[in-house]
Amino acid sequence: MSTKPQLGAFNQGIIPTIACFNKATVALGVDLDKLISAMQAYVDQYVAPVWGTPAKLIKSTDFVAGSWAMVFLDNADQPGALAYHDLTPDGLPEAKVFVQTTLQNNDLVSVSASHELVEMLVDPATNLMTTGPDPKTVYAYESADPVEESNFPVNGIPMSDFVYPAFFESFRQPGSVQFDQLNQVTQPFQILSGGYQIIFKNGKWTQVFGSAEKEQRFAREDRREHRSEQRLKTKLIPADVKEIARAVTRRAAGR
Repeated sequence: MSTKPQLGAFNQGIIPTIACFNKATVALGVDLDKLISAMQAYVDQYVAPVWGTPAKLIKSTDFVAGSWAMVFLDNADQPGALAYHDLTPDGLPEAKVFVQTTLQNNDLVSVSASHELVEMLVDPATNLMTTGPDPKTVYAYESADPVEESNFPVNGIPMSDFVYPAFFESFRQPGSVQFDQLNQVTQPFQILSGGYQIIFKNGKWTQVFGSAEKEQRFAREDRREHRSEQRLKTKLIPADVKEIARAVTRRAAGR
């Protein structure tokens, strides 16, 4: 008798293994072995020391039982891609990198992959959120979106910038601590000109952008099935909406 996997049944606190495999038919523009090695160094040297999210990345040819996954696909329209829903067959977190779509957007596969990686490690279930500077708004815990067009080299391969936990702490004073890896963000909830932030306001998820130019570029890009875009399709149940509203009201009242 088969049993259904428990969706999102991952055990935070246990170091996950992330199986990385390539199903794309177009070239990545980077050697996969070197990319995995660079992403491992990215996690070990930069992400884990800040966020406390270690991981072991391995190369595979498909999903690995009990492991998280990062899969490289051609694009969001690839047959079967829309069925993944950011979960492996075991119900564990999965990051998807659409190679053709990334290249058509004039982006680097390594930056897109590391973007998805850090977001998956920080918020595996894509369900964390917090209050912020606007008392009527709830902010998604997206660790790469606000700085997504910035990158830095790891083992000679560009990796995505990412925000630090202090980014989501509105009590921090400008310039008081480090807010992102590249130290370009100077205060909590600041969105760089090439970034954006997903927010929950007036009963729905939407985005705010760091610049009008970013908003225009964003509208032209194919964002289907991007991890952070899953929030936009989330239908919060009434109890969730009420709890969010109560939290916002408490913050506005200074309680």
